[in-house]
Amino acid sequence: KRMAAYQAEYGIDVLKIVPSHLAALVDGAGNEVLPKKYLITGGEALKPALVELLNGSCEVVNHYGPTETTVGSLMLRLKDFDWKKSSAASVPIGKPIANTRVYVLDANRELVPVGVAGELYIAGAGVTAGYVGQPEMTSERFVADPFHPDERMYRTGDLVRWLPEGVVEFLGRADDQVKIRGFRVELGEIETVLAAQAGVRQCVVMARAKDESDPDDKQVVAYVVLDRQQAVTLDALKQALKERLPDYMVPTSMVEMQKLPLTANGKVDRKALPAPETRAAREYKTPDTATEELVAQIWGEVLKVEKISTDENFFDLGGHSLLATQVISRIRRVLGVDLPLRTMFDVPTVSRIAQSIEAARLPGGEAATSSITAARRDGPLPLSYAQQRLWILDQMEPNNHLYNVPRTMRLRGQLDVAALTRSLNEIVCRHEPLRTWFGTESGGPVQHVDPALELHVKQVDLTQHPSEEREAKALEIAVDEATTPFDLSVAPLLRAVLLKLDAQDHVLLLTMHHIVSDAWSATIFMDELRALYEGFVKGVRADLPELTLQYADYAAWQRDWLQGDTLETQLAFWREQLAGAPPLLTLPADRPRPEKRTFAGGMMKFMLPPEVCAPLKALCRKEGVTLFMALLAGYQILLSRLSGQDQVVVGTDSANRFTVETECMIGFFINLLALKMDFAGDPTFRDVLGRVRETTLACYARQEMPFDKIVEELRPDRTLSHNPILQVLFVMQNAPKANRQFGGLEVGNFDVPLTRSKFDIAVFAVERGDSVECIWVYSTELFEASTVTNMAEMLRTLLASAVANPGVRISVLTLQSEEQQKKLKEERRERKQTSKGKLMSAELKTVDLGSGAGD
Repeated sequence: KRMAAYQAEYGIDVLKIVPSHLAALVDGAGNEVLPKKYLITGGEALKPALVELLNGSCEVVNHYGPTETTVGSLMLRLKDFDWKKSSAASVPIGKPIANTRVYVLDANRELVPVGVAGELYIAGAGVTAGYVGQPEMTSERFVADPFHPDERMYRTGDLVRWLPEGVVEFLGRADDQVKIRGFRVELGEIETVLAAQAGVRQCVVMARAKDESDPDDKQVVAYVVLDRQQAVTLDALKQALKERLPDYMVPTSMVEMQKLPLTANGKVDRKALPAPETRAAREYKTPDTATEELVAQIWGEVLKVEKISTDENFFDLGGHSLLATQVISRIRRVLGVDLPLRTMFDVPTVSRIAQSIEAARLPGGEAATSSITAARRDGPLPLSYAQQRLWILDQMEPNNHLYNVPRTMRLRGQLDVAALTRSLNEIVCRHEPLRTWFGTESGGPVQHVDPALELHVKQVDLTQHPSEEREAKALEIAVDEATTPFDLSVAPLLRAVLLKLDAQDHVLLLTMHHIVSDAWSATIFMDELRALYEGFVKGVRADLPELTLQYADYAAWQRDWLQGDTLETQLAFWREQLAGAPPLLTLPADRPRPEKRTFAGGMMKFMLPPEVCAPLKALCRKEGVTLFMALLAGYQILLSRLSGQDQVVVGTDSANRFTVETECMIGFFINLLALKMDFAGDPTFRDVLGRVRETTLACYARQEMPFDKIVEELRPDRTLSHNPILQVLFVMQNAPKANRQFGGLEVGNFDVPLTRSKFDIAVFAVERGDSVECIWVYSTELFEASTVTNMAEMLRTLLASAVANPGVRISVLTLQSEEQQKKLKEERRERKQTSKGKLMSAELKTVDLGSGAGD
């Protein structure tokens, strides 16, 4: 306020200030402290969030320059640079001033490519002679300029990178690199990612010793100042970092600060930052029994958390249903007890789980589910039930690319093509499905595994084309690869194409058939590719887990296990679960349902914003459900309201990797679970959450039962116009995410348009920090893009209405305005009559189209 008063009285034309001080001034007095003409920032990274608070009344200049060179060696006038469209997480520090040269160099003092981090060196007329009376420090920091032999350059110790726009972005200090659990961590990189999250006004990341008695045992701690006008939590920020950083770079602790302490010159005073409250400090309870100790060890292994207190909640530590499945599988292996998955939700603490184990321990320590053992390899091997369905579909309609699984990676930097090729072939050698082909014997399908196979990596040089045409040409090739069918009788069912756009820019196209892969497998593939490539480039052997079992062993086990009493018990549950389910979900469509689908599809993305997600997560914690369950509840209610049907069946993907051995296998494990919900009686949203919780847990407890066997048992009427039993899908994508680090290369996306849809509508939800991104994949034979967009908006409105009052009946939850609701009701009535007429006149044909479980 004193600064604002001074500005009002005397009128400041130019203000040069550290961003931390500027944030404090603006927070206290708003834009009244801004100068009339020029605002010059420097000394710290300038964050876009701070720039957003400025009203544009003065010109902003960001500058950089250490004392050892001209103060302000690089500068950027924000009016000359569209930083909002830049890939930079902070406002760049600009270009060198006149008579100044800057270099971004690696550890060998070689120039690094655009986009790759390196240390900043400054040369030119502004470089000083050195430090007075300190020759050793002078020789360390002032070194020979390799590009101008007669001159010296100053080694700043700062990490930066050149952006494609021709300006430099500051990333942090080079000496901010520390080792955490044996990994070298750049604290500046973590700060950059954290500062880019919505709701973060200021942040600083540092490494602190976990215990003063062991200063070398460090952990990453993040200090953040949050914008309290936005619905953002520390838990949400940590989850966002998990999606963008390797596990070892995610801060162990996050501390919320009202403001960051500053030194006299306006920079963050790191020494004044408080030590984080450790979990141990919050009355850590040690295990009392051997069972508790083993359970705590299992949780620590799965959650990547050390020293777990026996009263801590699994889901508060970052757990979710997929990780809960891994805990259950490890308990089965280590303790010989087969707990239901729902136990992790009912009693989510170490002590309570240990009690459940003691109560459920079986005589002799045998598990209810038999372990997978190696199958005999002296003859053809059986297919899993999921593989058999895809094989049958391929026999019915050969040369169909519907079950192709394309993956793309854009690699910028100096690519070692030989190391990449060798890495791909090593993966093929490790995983039998990538050497498998399918044939027939005695009238039935069998799989054969080639003992050895060399994968040919097709290389396409696009540099012969003009630079402005290469992107389009690469996209054309990528689409062609994604839509080229496989011959299942010829191995490998994997193709690799490497596109060269220039010497520092490549696109890797990997295409697999779904019969040998799924989403989890893709993560395994990418993680192993990264580890192998980095090892081969360095001349060392990657340390990958030994594969004691392969997918064919699982397929043989599944055939042996799923019969007799086990099969009947499983089928009895699913018969009851799906009793009375309608054969078709009659959503209001824009076009009549075709008699035979072509699977033409489209895709649109829709965000559920923080103002919806934050209170929804709070309601989840209160009601004891997961975010997936709450979103599924909203989706099912929406479908019921739109279709006018009380019973709705929605499919969801199950990873179906229920043993430790299957977690590192490549193969087609994914299973489709049919989740039926009955809305008869007009329950409240809170009631629906409870029902969804019970249904979901019960179905996940029987996730090993192949959907194809359920279809075979229930024998629904078959038609070429729609899938049997269910036509819509909802999936929360929380499979393990591949590590994006890749041997010094910058990894990016190369998006290929999606033009196929196995379902009428499928929604894939992904947490993105405080928001949830919903990817809607839909049949363009039924729906216009505008209709699907309207549905997505309805889901957002419905969830906001439900969170505001979870005790209301679902029939009164808000979807749209009264006028829009009336129009929608009229359209639904008309289309429902048209749909009924189509169904009555359609000729039913017996054909198994299967579930087409999404990836």
